[in-house]
Amino acid sequence: MKKKVLSVVSLSAIFWINAQEKDSLNQKKIEEVVITGQYMQQSINKSIYKVEVIDAQQIKNMAVTTAAEVLNQNLNILIEPNSGNGDSSARIMGLGSSYTKVLIDNIPVVGDQGMGNQIDLSKINVNNIERIEIVKGAMGVEYGNNAVAGVINIITKKNYSKKVTALLSLQEETVGKDYDWFKKGNGRHIQALNLGFKLSDNWSLTADINHNDFQGYKGDLNGYKYFNLNNDLKRGYEWLPKDQLTGNAAIRYSKKNTSFFYKVNFLTEEINFRDPRITDYPLGGGERTFVSEDKDYFTKRWIHQFNIQTKLGSRINYLGDFSYQTQERKSQNYIYDVPNRNEISRDEKNTYYETKVFYSRGMFSNFLDNEKINFQLGYELDNTSGFAGSSTFQFNNNGLNIERSIFNYANFLSAEWKLDDKFSLRPGVRMALSDKFDSQYNYSLTARYNTTSRSDVRAVFGSSNRFPTYEELYTYVVDNNHDIRGNENLKPETGYSFGLFYDYNMPAVNAWKFNVSLSAMYLDVKNRIENVVVNNQPLRLSYLNINNYKSLVFGGGLTVKKNNFSLNAGVSVMGISQELISGAVISPNDYNFYTEANLAANYTLDKTKTLFALYYKYTGVRKQFTQKFEQNPGATPEYILGEVGDFNMLNFTLTQPFFNNHLELSLGIKNIFDVSSVRNTINSGGAHNAGADMQNLFYGRSYFARLNYNF
Repeated sequence: MKKKVLSVVSLSAIFWINAQEKDSLNQKKIEEVVITGQYMQQSINKSIYKVEVIDAQQIKNMAVTTAAEVLNQNLNILIEPNSGNGDSSARIMGLGSSYTKVLIDNIPVVGDQGMGNQIDLSKINVNNIERIEIVKGAMGVEYGNNAVAGVINIITKKNYSKKVTALLSLQEETVGKDYDWFKKGNGRHIQALNLGFKLSDNWSLTADINHNDFQGYKGDLNGYKYFNLNNDLKRGYEWLPKDQLTGNAAIRYSKKNTSFFYKVNFLTEEINFRDPRITDYPLGGGERTFVSEDKDYFTKRWIHQFNIQTKLGSRINYLGDFSYQTQERKSQNYIYDVPNRNEISRDEKNTYYETKVFYSRGMFSNFLDNEKINFQLGYELDNTSGFAGSSTFQFNNNGLNIERSIFNYANFLSAEWKLDDKFSLRPGVRMALSDKFDSQYNYSLTARYNTTSRSDVRAVFGSSNRFPTYEELYTYVVDNNHDIRGNENLKPETGYSFGLFYDYNMPAVNAWKFNVSLSAMYLDVKNRIENVVVNNQPLRLSYLNINNYKSLVFGGGLTVKKNNFSLNAGVSVMGISQELISGAVISPNDYNFYTEANLAANYTLDKTKTLFALYYKYTGVRKQFTQKFEQNPGATPEYILGEVGDFNMLNFTLTQPFFNNHLELSLGIKNIFDVSSVRNTINSGGAHNAGADMQNLFYGRSYFARLNYNF
């Protein structure tokens, strides 16, 4: 590990020493703006919340293909890929994806189990992203249920400055050591086209399409063609092949105090599961062969959104969002003749998840003609109808289809009070009504103080709740070997967080600019839902509100800039305390701490405009108490301290423009340290019943080449 860290420091030093004074790009300095948690779009320096921003240039320099890859560089965000179903979800402050709200242009994204949570981030491509805004901590007043650990807001491009813009992008990647050019070969193959039209001073039109073809990662397996009479379970892929196509189109109007846009997003995805098991299969006439029971998964998603910003009368600002979204997931079983490499039979497609959502959010502000006091009144509603097929949950859900709909409505109110030029406060409250759950109340109080002209302190308190998922409410698997039941009487989990943030911009010295930031956060979640043993003889499991969870995070960051050179580095220490209950036995609730660190360095050569970009992240050993695996059902539960091993990630990109920046070639290496999996003695599916295992993280070292052509 010391050698790895030393290599990062050495490369960073090279960037630092070779930094030039002249700005090769000659770009105008535009003040960065944010919208997440704000009354209206405003400068990030004036934001009442601490908002972390990843802009389009940073995303481009990373040469990433999905939102999951972008966010994986951020501290206290761990992307957990599921190599079995191809999904990737975000764990923030130690909590899983059901505690984080994922938005696109301020609208929660439709998912299998509701709005905005448990979202597969690999389904969000970066082809048309303008920036990603991240706010960590409970954001229940602004964004409602499930925003316990934070909010990820993905802002897309909707207008361009030129009359006509056309950008074609091609990217080829190895997957581990595997690669070839052909469709049915190996590797990752990506094609993207972005179009922008400035129709007039007021109207603009944008459209884009992105095709991401991932041919799977074999790892220790041997692919779908592999055949062995001994049934050694080596057929298939550790990371399933995935073919994804996404498209966006938007039309935008802006004049004086009014602007609006309509945007439509479409996604279609196919994932291929190859069963490692083979079985004897009679063909008739005394002929036999060997087959596997393979399965394809299909996803279709539509997102329609209309957004309007205007003034009511001469003063009141109105911001309204309206959205209709659908997502359908199907599976299709088929019998595959492995030795002869052809299909014998294929079933009809079976819908196993379907979600339809109507969503609206509106905010009114600037009621008073007063620069010191501002009020915001808002509403939010969503009507979610969901279908979970009989094969959705583990095993077969006893052949039961589940159809449910939930209607939620909320009003929220906040006030921003600028006591003077240095100090401002924003209290807030939300009341949420539901036809399924009891009324929920969330509160927030945020303060910002400019200690000097170059520094400020933010103190943020907020609360939020998490609604139970379909699986927690409705699972029913009862047979001779299992008795696992959902619980329709579950209560929403409740959580609150408190954070302190300090930022200081040092005076420039010989064109060097420095920014230092410090932060501390505390998160507390009560009534956590867990799948626990409710009866030993016979063994029965169900979901109950029994556990508590706490996390502490301390962090610091440094930003250095000088003309062609920039460096961002950060470190954080997180401690997690989790209480587990099984009958009368309660686990220890000590805090277990681990460390994370990251670094991003960019340098552009003055004469050739060659860009060098380096991205590094270290994640330390994570420990957590967990129930001992495979205990006798009648034995007293025993808790042990499990752990997930540490790992280092390092990516490098070199980009060279040609022909007055019309053509751009990028070459690079991802996962230079060749990380694939780490030892995990904590069951990631839940704190109970954990056993020793390996957790897949990445598919090894890969190489890529990207070609961009700007027409």
